[in-house]
Amino acid sequence: QSSLMYQEPTIFTTPDHLVPLMYFLRDHVNLQFKTMVDITAVDFPERPARFEVVYHLLSPRWNNRIRIKVCVDELTPVPSIMGVYSGANWFEREVWDMFGIFFAGHTDLRRILTDYGFTGFPLRKDFPLTGYTEVRYDYSKKRVISEPLELTQEFRYFDFASPWDTLPR
Repeated sequence: QSSLMYQEPTIFTTPDHLVPLMYFLRDHVNLQFKTMVDITAVDFPERPARFEVVYHLLSPRWNNRIRIKVCVDELTPVPSIMGVYSGANWFEREVWDMFGIFFAGHTDLRRILTDYGFTGFPLRKDFPLTGYTEVRYDYSKKRVISEPLELTQEFRYFDFASPWDTLPR
């Protein structure tokens, strides 16, 4: 499946076809997408395939860009493209750290932006806005401590309706 979004061609593929597609886009004479610009993800919790892993490629020869999207659920691994684009190493680690999307074949998949003991994946839509722990400096112990977060009021749900509609006329 493909489409044109924001004046850039977008190709939707499956995890099984990702690596051959990337080799084709990089090595074909008429394409030459030699530069991988970014890898990111988008979380859609209401979908069965919850995550869209998005790859942005650039062809300096033809001054073109292309977007590749792979839809996966929480348990399906995405094959690593480090063999195609060596710069994918850090981007895949970032997506793993922020979303928890596993990249099969990645040689060093560990946290890159959060602490090693961090619980959860902060860019998932179901991650609480306040997090799970509070990190603060304790003057009596003269060190940074981490303790469970205690909320003083119940979490509020907003329906985003106009507050003016509830007033009597």
